[in-house]
Amino acid sequence: MSLLQGVKDVNHRIFGGYAELLRIPHAARFTVGSVIACMPFPMVGMTMTIMTQQYYGNYSLAGALTAVQAIAGAVVGPLLGTLVDRFGQRQVSIPTIVIWMLAAVSFVTCVRAQVTPWILFCIVPFFAAVPPWGAMSRARWTYLMGNDRAGVNRALSLSGVFDEAMWVVGNPLASTLAVISGFLAMSFTGICVLIGALMFLTEMTTCPPSQSDLAREAGVSRKEFREREAEKAKELRAQTAAEDARVHAKSQGLPDAEVEAAGKAAYERSMSGIKDSIWGPGLIAVCATWFGLGAFQSAAGISIIAFATEANMKQYTGFVFACFSISSLTGALLYGAKNWTIPLWKRFYVCLAVLNIGIGSFLFARHLWVIMVIYLIIGVCQSPTWINGNQLMLHLVPQTRFTEGMAWMGAMNSIGASAGSAVAGVFIDRAGSHGGFAVVTALAFVSLAIALLGFKQIKTSTETPVLTEISA
Repeated sequence: MSLLQGVKDVNHRIFGGYAELLRIPHAARFTVGSVIACMPFPMVGMTMTIMTQQYYGNYSLAGALTAVQAIAGAVVGPLLGTLVDRFGQRQVSIPTIVIWMLAAVSFVTCVRAQVTPWILFCIVPFFAAVPPWGAMSRARWTYLMGNDRAGVNRALSLSGVFDEAMWVVGNPLASTLAVISGFLAMSFTGICVLIGALMFLTEMTTCPPSQSDLAREAGVSRKEFREREAEKAKELRAQTAAEDARVHAKSQGLPDAEVEAAGKAAYERSMSGIKDSIWGPGLIAVCATWFGLGAFQSAAGISIIAFATEANMKQYTGFVFACFSISSLTGALLYGAKNWTIPLWKRFYVCLAVLNIGIGSFLFARHLWVIMVIYLIIGVCQSPTWINGNQLMLHLVPQTRFTEGMAWMGAMNSIGASAGSAVAGVFIDRAGSHGGFAVVTALAFVSLAIALLGFKQIKTSTETPVLTEISA
């Protein structure tokens, strides 16, 4: 009986808060809709790689196309987010979806016709025209939760779980459908986009107001509204910078007079527009590590496809990636349910080492199912690695620069992914999947070595107060 009660307690602890969120009116609709509409993320890259290899027999071309798509996404994604904030979710999403649909039809048509590769390079950037469904869904949750900080944290965790579920479903579907027909895979993806968009964009009661809406309510132009909000934000950033400086000065044991002087200096510096550089050794090490993380994981993806193709098991590649996503989803649920007392720097390096060494061992695998088992084992560290990286940023940059720091970390990961797939594609064409896995192993251990170079700075920073903490 006690065991049953314990299971119930664990179940309520992990899933109880999520169930409460989904019972909020309209919440399940826009949350599920955003996940369905996000299917291009797991589907397009794999479909593009398999189709290109089928019709052109060239992994270098497939890797280069994937790299161009990743770079375009890193550039266009923040721009679309800005446009959504300015004009509204529906106003930006509808034309963006139309562009993506045209790109999908054009790509499939051109690949099947085996046109000259430069035409494909002209089409692929338009695959970046995907509305920021994840960011828009999180914006709705933040709007719904208001000042409920705990509710916001649970909602963001729930969004992360749904994101992992999307990859669990999308990867095996992409590999199965693309092997049968690239046109079928892209058609299915397009249908998902339309269904998800209808679910999401026809539910507007949970949508936060755009800058245009707020300006209209205030009776001013959008430009005047942005200028007014910029002044408010500038003052808030200055106040926050002052509090950051006071917290940091207190942590060093300085007397009250010097603490107040540090706060005043930070306030004046912020109001003057002068920004201190955030590029300390710790941030450089984290960003370089995230570049390597994106590089070797992307290289592993294209190498696994090549390995499966050589073994006449291409249709099972999606299931291999799904194992990684399932394991990562499990890791996210369990990691978030526990209040950790182990120091952050230890958790960061342990999870990172498990990922790097595990994926680096693919070089010695002789069967696709061996890779699947390795993915199942090490995948539990994937989400915790990202969670730990996000928490590290709280120690490495102040609150007034936190978004900037996170943006750099994400951008470095995307750029690393594009570089990894391009380099691996070249080596696969020259030496088969073994050449690709050699690149994966090299990138994995270089990434880990770079992270260890920043060990002292990262360890020290995690033992000081969180820079984003604001005193009451």
